[in-house]
Amino acid sequence: MFTKVLIANRGEIACRVAATCRRLGVRTVAVYSDADARAQHVAACDEAVHIGGSSPRESYLRYERIIEAAQATGAQAIHPGYGFLSENEEFARACAAVGIAFIGPPPSAIQAMGLKAESKRLMEQAGVPLVPGYHGAGQDPALLRSEATRIGYPVLIKASAGGGGKGMRAVNAAAEFDAALASCKREAINSFGDDAVLIERYVQKPRHIEIQVFGDSHGNCVYLFERDCSVQRRHQKVLEEAPAPGMTAERRAEMGAAAVAAAKAVGYVGAGTVEFIAEQDGRFYFMEMNTRLQVEHPVTEAITGQDLVEWQLRVAAGEPLPLKQEDLKIHGHAIEARICAENPEANFLPATGTLDVLRWPEEHVAFRRNVDAEPFHIPASVRIDAGVREGDAISPFYDSMIAKLIVWGETRAQALARLDDALARTHIVGPHTNASFLRRVAASHSFAQADLDTALIERERAVLFGQPGLPLEVAAAGVIAHALDAERALETADPWSRRDGWRLHGGARRRFDLDIGGTHHPVNLERAHDGALTVVIGEQRWPLVVHSSRGERHDVLLGQRRWSLTVCATGERVSVFAAEGSASVLEYDVIAHAGEGAAEGGRLTAPMPGKLIAFLAEPGQLVTQGQPLAVMEAMKMEHTITSPRDGTVAELLYAVGDQVTEGGELLRLQE
Repeated sequence: MFTKVLIANRGEIACRVAATCRRLGVRTVAVYSDADARAQHVAACDEAVHIGGSSPRESYLRYERIIEAAQATGAQAIHPGYGFLSENEEFARACAAVGIAFIGPPPSAIQAMGLKAESKRLMEQAGVPLVPGYHGAGQDPALLRSEATRIGYPVLIKASAGGGGKGMRAVNAAAEFDAALASCKREAINSFGDDAVLIERYVQKPRHIEIQVFGDSHGNCVYLFERDCSVQRRHQKVLEEAPAPGMTAERRAEMGAAAVAAAKAVGYVGAGTVEFIAEQDGRFYFMEMNTRLQVEHPVTEAITGQDLVEWQLRVAAGEPLPLKQEDLKIHGHAIEARICAENPEANFLPATGTLDVLRWPEEHVAFRRNVDAEPFHIPASVRIDAGVREGDAISPFYDSMIAKLIVWGETRAQALARLDDALARTHIVGPHTNASFLRRVAASHSFAQADLDTALIERERAVLFGQPGLPLEVAAAGVIAHALDAERALETADPWSRRDGWRLHGGARRRFDLDIGGTHHPVNLERAHDGALTVVIGEQRWPLVVHSSRGERHDVLLGQRRWSLTVCATGERVSVFAAEGSASVLEYDVIAHAGEGAAEGGRLTAPMPGKLIAFLAEPGQLVTQGQPLAVMEAMKMEHTITSPRDGTVAELLYAVGDQVTEGGELLRLQE
């Protein structure tokens, strides 16, 4: 076993690898960029080395600096995590050239599986089922258009060197092909430095099922069962679970054997994932192989009781696999939710900002090994893999994922119940997050009944989007309970300092001006002479009793219903959380805000910091509402800016290639 490992990554995966190394007595070295100087992964390791500027190209993608850091600190091995350099064969070769172990597969396996077209040819030779498509080297747009017609629409354009949903576009008709191809190639060259694509038949109502494989340098290879990753947005996973619902033992063995055959075809060593697209009737086709540890590996750990990072370390150190295929068993069911800084209501636009509040369910654990000895030990019911702490900032330089919340249950139903409960008790204030959206997905009829396919989110759109949070009166009760509690804390024994609104004769009325989702709501709190409280909104009235207030926790009786609320205040923003949902409320002085809200027409601004990569309209051009006007790149994804109304482009305010701050005006429209 190694005595010191450098972790060439950041965020939650760096913290995750460090946890296993610490348990095994292996010292760790972190690397960090300017933006990550105070990051959690830096604190999680024994040593840390600065490697460059904030952008990945200035730091985490500069493998020569990472190797220098390993040499300077005496690290014997480098764990690449996932993303960044984890599937870069040049990096793996450079490590070997200086005698540092790369904790991953051989460079030849990375190269063979890294180019999707080449991997398809290898899989065909190995007898692994393939989706009909074009995997050739020719990249002339006319040829690609012709191949798409031959395959038959709808088709899927995929970056040959891609992964993680980047450089991928579904095309439903020939008229859409050229624009989708151009966008796909732009994103591919920006993300991978290679704009080659392949084209495949777009399978209708497909499931995304992947098999975890593991090989060692002694010729052994096993599969650790499957994960269903069908629930996706923008071709990126949202919820993952293991085992796959509805999987029969026969189909599992068939897919596992195909995955092992794929791994053996390239002499695979280490952790890898063979991804299949599966039709509803059970037929499956090889999609790609990820030659690294996957983001969703915790659900496999939960149902097998194995520490996959420990397996990686031992295999990279030359040891044989810890278990044989017949020793591996499935226990229970696990689901992982990716909690991201993004706004689902704005087409999942990534968000940035400070995590003013970051609270997890009290009983959660960070990663721990589930099994210390046979037989299988029950894992933690709630596990959090996070790379951020309260007060940290989500920057525009890296992926928007805040944390992974993993639950385990003896059955899928129990795991679903635990997932809903854990998400309800996850409280995040700062940037937009998808936490409430994840609850709605998990509670949707399709997911609850395991009616899974990659279009689930679109199919359930009516119940997933545009849903209100807590009722207005409950949000108002939370704001009021918090205000009363804060005022009581300021009171002294002096009766003239009392803030409870007591009057010698009659009652008192206090006004709260609240903004929820951009809508102003005047709320009045009436206090009777005997101290009884009433919440008044318009013509409606609710008796209010605040039973207890304990810091952020407030138990209130509103009308005939009792609510247990958690209220977090950050400046004028008050966030109210309950088991039934949450609400973000702006409490403000109505006089100070008088006259605001007359929005300027014709302004188009950047929704987040990023680089402007294309204007799709010119000054003087007539445009219509919804027409694409500009394309930005941020958080490794392309974002299209569309026109809010009909008009004429008056002026372009940036040049292509410019970095734009959040809220920066890109162009102006005129009537």
